[in-house]
Amino acid sequence: MTTTELPQQIDGDKLMAFVFRAVEEVGATLNAGLVVMGDRLGYYRCLRDHGPLAAAELADRTETSEHYAREWLNAQAAGAFVEYDAESGRYSLPSEHAVALTDETSPAFLPGMFQIAVGTLHHTPETIEAARSGAGIGWHEHNSDVHLGCERFFRPGYNASLVPEWLPALEGVVEKLERGAKVADVGCGHGSSTILMAQAFPRSTFTGSDYHPASIEIARARAVEAGVADRVRFEVAPASSYSGEGYDLVTTFDALHDMGDPVGAARHVRETLAPDGTWMVVEPMAGDRVEDNLNPVGRTYYGFSTLLCTPGSLSQDVGLALGTQAGPARIHDVTTAGGFTRFRKAAETPFNMVLEVRP
Repeated sequence: MTTTELPQQIDGDKLMAFVFRAVEEVGATLNAGLVVMGDRLGYYRCLRDHGPLAAAELADRTETSEHYAREWLNAQAAGAFVEYDAESGRYSLPSEHAVALTDETSPAFLPGMFQIAVGTLHHTPETIEAARSGAGIGWHEHNSDVHLGCERFFRPGYNASLVPEWLPALEGVVEKLERGAKVADVGCGHGSSTILMAQAFPRSTFTGSDYHPASIEIARARAVEAGVADRVRFEVAPASSYSGEGYDLVTTFDALHDMGDPVGAARHVRETLAPDGTWMVVEPMAGDRVEDNLNPVGRTYYGFSTLLCTPGSLSQDVGLALGTQAGPARIHDVTTAGGFTRFRKAAETPFNMVLEVRP
């Protein structure tokens, strides 16, 4: 018997278009490290304050090597992060880019996202082995770039939206906070969200909880620095067993999908919530269908889900692994299983959706 192999039809132009797009992806991957480098060495801030600058001038002002400054600038120019003037040989940072790369008070601030990405990639070999075995990698097992980068990424958005937009979108919550409410911030990390609410509502008291001791240590120190330690308490506790009861408001910021047992956490929130209380769940922006999330934000979140959030959930009991792009329908299922009956999307930004959950 003879067989004839049919030649596979390859479109050469389509192949090379993909190859060049892949090369661009390698450049983008390396650029994550370059952005972290520029942030830490002060390159972006120096260009903002003193540009346009030649490589030697940037190196002199930042007290770094001209060799590194030159190659960094050229990479940034090739990626259109900075602009290069061939006639003068100087580089400048557009004002709009300066906001995104240097202003930590702006909701457009980006270096935190790059920092958490670099920290996450550091554990790629461990993630590959975990994918083979089905094991998880705990949040506490990652390096500080993951922890610090996460806060730097989300904090500007919280600063811009939490008090003026998200809390007012919840039924009757601001009025309770102004009178004096009891609040639990579950999965609080370094406490940015907890402290922000405490500063805005001086008559209310707050308890932040997180299973990660190092994060709670930082949160306690920051509460003291912010002058709210008399009304804010931080504790090391998993989401399913934080202390207290009768809370008027429970908040969970970008953390529910990371939990191994989000249904157990929902049950505990229901048990500790006052009868007329509210649970505000802030989650990464996502649609319910895969095709809803095939966009730049969804791509980034799916990447974090694969390398960071899903391994984190799988490292815990139950290991439900909702994924970073869980979507409102799956979050609704979790809250319903936890004993809640009311659920709605109250607000959203390009990066987050705010869900109001009530008994």
